[in-house]
Amino acid sequence: MRELSTHKRWVNDFDKLELDFTDYVELAEITADDPDEFAEIKQSIIDYVQTVDAFELATYLSGKDDNRDAILTIHPGAGGTESQDWADMLFRMYNRWAETHSFQSELIDYQPGDEAGLKSATIRIKGEYVYGYLKSESGVHRLVRISPFDANSRRHTSFVSVHVYPEIDDTIEIEINDDDLRIDTYRASGAGGQHVNKTSSAVRITHLPSGIVVQSQAERSQFKNKASAMKVLKSKLYLKAQEEQQKEQDKYSKDKKKIEWGSQIRSYVFHPYNMVKDHRTDAETSNIQKVMDGDLELFINAYLTSGIGR
Repeated sequence: MRELSTHKRWVNDFDKLELDFTDYVELAEITADDPDEFAEIKQSIIDYVQTVDAFELATYLSGKDDNRDAILTIHPGAGGTESQDWADMLFRMYNRWAETHSFQSELIDYQPGDEAGLKSATIRIKGEYVYGYLKSESGVHRLVRISPFDANSRRHTSFVSVHVYPEIDDTIEIEINDDDLRIDTYRASGAGGQHVNKTSSAVRITHLPSGIVVQSQAERSQFKNKASAMKVLKSKLYLKAQEEQQKEQDKYSKDKKKIEWGSQIRSYVFHPYNMVKDHRTDAETSNIQKVMDGDLELFINAYLTSGIGR
């Protein structure tokens, strides 16, 4: 039913755009000789063009998992407090992006840093085509700034890895052998309510064959945290299988552009000048604050239209 609803919306949206186009062409012809009358419909035409652009961009979300919800993980690199603070800044940025688009964001795991920032975070973002939009964010994000934690006000470079996975539902079967799992429980830390640090409700699952480790501590019950952690594990195993399959296909495709997973994808420079630049598409902007407040459209759009993610 969800798939049928998606197809119906595509058809309905296209039909409306086609009908509106005919109407605006006729109105433009009628008002061509009268500047005042044309001025009245000018803004409507501008809005229509923006709607067409948004519809065209959505056509790039044709991957088989693009319509899924997403699970996003954030891990700071070496650098202690500086990198952990940068990780927390990205955590806020992605939550603001979800909020701006009216997507639902759910915290699965959050490990606070020793002095500031975070050691790791996992969030689930629900909405239409969320994974399709956010898959462009997987990789290493680099920050250059004057560190607020350096008494000598020196410039620091920090790295944080972000990974985005499509959330797997019941329509896709991922076989996991119970013998391949090590399940540990521990007391939750950080924000979470009165249950934090009182009961061993947090769950950490290690998938022994792959070495993948997932954890959840946002729920009050151990059972719910285990279910959330298993969802994250399934999504990671699914994407890992997809990447391995893609590598096999790439061996037989000389012209296909190589994608380096985990490599530096974007730089955020706060000093000595202001710039955010994506190294894959060369998209850049000097409005750093706008980006950090969740406006990622420039980079997402450039990634999708470049064909890199196909």
